[in-house]
Amino acid sequence: MMTGSILEPPVQVQASASPRVRVRPVKGFYWAEQALLGLAAIFYALHFMHLRADFPNHSPWMDWAKYTDEGWYGDAAIRHYLWGRWNLPGDFNPAAALPVWPVLEAVLFRFTGVSLVAARVLTVSIFGLILLASYFLLRRWASSRMAESVRPSFAPAIAVLLLATNPFCFAFMRMAILEPLLVLLTLCALLLATRISGGSLFLRSWPAATTLRYRQLVPVVVLGLVLPLMVLTKTTALFLFPAVLYALWGVTGRRWRNFVPAAGTSLAVTAAVWISYYGLVVRRHYLSDYQYLFSANTYTKITAATFWSVLQDTLLDGTWIGDTLFWSSLIALGAWLAASAAKRFRAHSLPIALVLWVFGYAAFLAYHANFAPRYYTVIVVPLILLLAMAFDVLLGFAIPRLPLIHGRVSAFKWGLSVTALGSTATMLFILIHGAQQTVHYATHPEYTFLTAIHRLGDAVQRESAVNPRHSRLVLSISGSDISLIDGLPSICDDFGVMELPDRVATYKPGWFAAWNNVEDDKMAALAPMYRLVKIGAYPAYDDPERNLLILYRLDPVNSPRRGRTGRRRYFINPHQRRSKKTLTAFFAAPR
Repeated sequence: MMTGSILEPPVQVQASASPRVRVRPVKGFYWAEQALLGLAAIFYALHFMHLRADFPNHSPWMDWAKYTDEGWYGDAAIRHYLWGRWNLPGDFNPAAALPVWPVLEAVLFRFTGVSLVAARVLTVSIFGLILLASYFLLRRWASSRMAESVRPSFAPAIAVLLLATNPFCFAFMRMAILEPLLVLLTLCALLLATRISGGSLFLRSWPAATTLRYRQLVPVVVLGLVLPLMVLTKTTALFLFPAVLYALWGVTGRRWRNFVPAAGTSLAVTAAVWISYYGLVVRRHYLSDYQYLFSANTYTKITAATFWSVLQDTLLDGTWIGDTLFWSSLIALGAWLAASAAKRFRAHSLPIALVLWVFGYAAFLAYHANFAPRYYTVIVVPLILLLAMAFDVLLGFAIPRLPLIHGRVSAFKWGLSVTALGSTATMLFILIHGAQQTVHYATHPEYTFLTAIHRLGDAVQRESAVNPRHSRLVLSISGSDISLIDGLPSICDDFGVMELPDRVATYKPGWFAAWNNVEDDKMAALAPMYRLVKIGAYPAYDDPERNLLILYRLDPVNSPRRGRTGRRRYFINPHQRRSKKTLTAFFAAPR
């Protein structure tokens, strides 16, 4: 009989033919879990505050994505609604290879119009779905342990709270970039993989082993649809496939006769979807844009000479997510590997699937040798889930063996108590420190980038009022962000299928927005056709290499010289007598 004491068996297992174990939690567990989830909901709500604000200035993360990526990867949707076309031939068009995110934005913009706030609301909503998916995934893991556990699991609620209070997640999960959607789709793939019940998946006899029952066929096929969506969201999703396949291997009983048909069916659907998209869309219309995305990312790779230094950087840069959190998560990861190896990897497959998620994406980071903080957004979620699961298991093992409860005291029990208390203190430190930083970022917004782009847009509009025939097209590496925020047409000055001089000659931009200075290759492309007239310099962000957005008007080299206001400038011989009659005759003369 249950009394509510944490020392007594807190669950009652009901006999049932169903493989699921139905349990009744101890008194107070429900309210404790609801308190943790309620606190997580409060911190999640903070993510919706000040969505126009800058990426947090003076943060530990110097990531150039805050200047470019929100516009780049939604450019197809932006151009579709502003100018009626999805791509701009010769410019940077990543939607050819990564269409899922711009399609989602296009659906959203259909109702909201092109808007930075709308795009960020979408990504914060995706983060909310990440929290839900993480909770249900760990609930599924916890329910599988109920038969052997004497207490309910707080791991799902702890994981959600850790994610919601993490300042790294706050900074990057509010940006309209690709990584949050990739994380969500990977969690959905793991949920689908663990949804399949291995023992009842196939008919028993071997000749019929490849015949799927209808009920089990649905998650297998849906998993086959989610996998290509992952790749079409971000091609690096291929490095996450082993994690999903291992989860599927676990739920199919680790039997090849069950695993091969299930995995084969999912991968066949995946291949059919991807080949259809490539053959019907990419190859016919956007092959050069598709190929360019991969060629543009070959500039950094690991080499034999840099192998060990790259591995070191891959590891140490994981501290972007938080020093204490990262090292604690690595300890938890190692503990799960050791525990699973001790059981010959026959325990629940989710921990090892999460380990493979971390290792898989870390392998991409090492191969690419580009350690931008945003890439670790894909790793922070599985690390936090592993930490929450390990902390929950540790407490479940330690609490019944506390020396304060049992009369017999041993060194093992004292050591276990110290470990449990140390882990609890570490977890509280991670939560409190992360919550403080998150609250600080949420309540101290800055708008330097938004202000700079609005001032830039005002300057372009003033010129259009004076000289309507001057092109409004802006050339800039941040051009797509300018289009997203201010609606000005733009092309990129860095990436594109055409070489920059050809792109400039083809599209004839009227404006150039550079960060801090004009680079030599940009000047070489512009100088044959244009004179650069500096219109304004607008402070933005805190990066010393990119903290001043400078706007230049591009005047054709054969046009009359004009000042910053757009008026023509005329030069009079200083020795000429400047009488009123002389000046009147000069300005009245035909030009």
